[in-house]
Amino acid sequence: GRFGEDRVFFMPIDFAFAIRPYLRRLRPALLVLAETEFWPNLLRLAAKSGAAIAVVNARISDRSFPRYYRFRWFFAPALLRIDLFLAQTEEDARRLIAIGAPAVRVRVSGNLKFDMRTSSEVELVTDMRKAIAPGTPMLVCGSTAAGEEELLLAAFREVLERFPAALMVLAPRRPERFDAVADLVTAMQLTLIRRCAWNRVRPITGNVFLLDSVGELASVYALADVAFVGGSLVPLGGHNILEPAQHGVAVMTGPETFNFREIVRIYSEGGALKITTPETLAADMADLLGNPEIRKVMGKRAQDLFLRNAGATERTLRALEPLLETGAQK
Repeated sequence: GRFGEDRVFFMPIDFAFAIRPYLRRLRPALLVLAETEFWPNLLRLAAKSGAAIAVVNARISDRSFPRYYRFRWFFAPALLRIDLFLAQTEEDARRLIAIGAPAVRVRVSGNLKFDMRTSSEVELVTDMRKAIAPGTPMLVCGSTAAGEEELLLAAFREVLERFPAALMVLAPRRPERFDAVADLVTAMQLTLIRRCAWNRVRPITGNVFLLDSVGELASVYALADVAFVGGSLVPLGGHNILEPAQHGVAVMTGPETFNFREIVRIYSEGGALKITTPETLAADMADLLGNPEIRKVMGKRAQDLFLRNAGATERTLRALEPLLETGAQK
């Protein structure tokens, strides 16, 4: 409380000499960690200071579980200092217990990402709606990675043979790649419009609108007939399919989605997600663009699943409240 409620601090590196003064100044009653931030010195010193400790939205990915399990002798003592684990899924709860978390302190609260909501429509989306001709088939490909844009643009060239008026909004994940992706679009002989150079009045009539900005993609997904979520045609583990799903959009992703294992499972089994491959990408894009009824059904299922799995935030807050009181009394 001494620093005010609206302060943000970087966490110090996990060395005791850095953490001790940090804890002395802040005197936290409760330390809340997200997902898998198991820092041994931080956990030891926070517990010693009297703070209660919780891990929220806890998950152990397919990729990291073998490493945690192999070195559970190292992680188990640190995990014993944590008062509460709120796991995303039953499988994550089982994995936490397997690597040393006390079973009595592990609960399943659901995934906090299902409670995210895109803020009201950004000005860019309003302007784009006016600038894009009605009925234009729209593909929004977001959070793309190196090695994916070539595949997406090659597939889009095939899509243009069937839908010559189609427009792709392409949003690379990393800003430092914007220029390279712009050069790639031009090299593939596609007409490029860059968001940074667009004057918001000129009609958008090219093939590819490069979203070379930060923080606008989640809202721009609302324009899509079909959305593709990147980091998934290459082995990076994928990105959040809930950003387009909440808009009721038909969503595609590649097969490499281990970072979002449970969300992808829920959506795939619920018929609200099309998992594509580099070989089938063009055909899958064209099939969805050409079938508005299928897109409508997928979008409705996506929104229903989004709402049905909500509530993790409220469950998390209820579970943390007693810990906050406990830590304050120490």
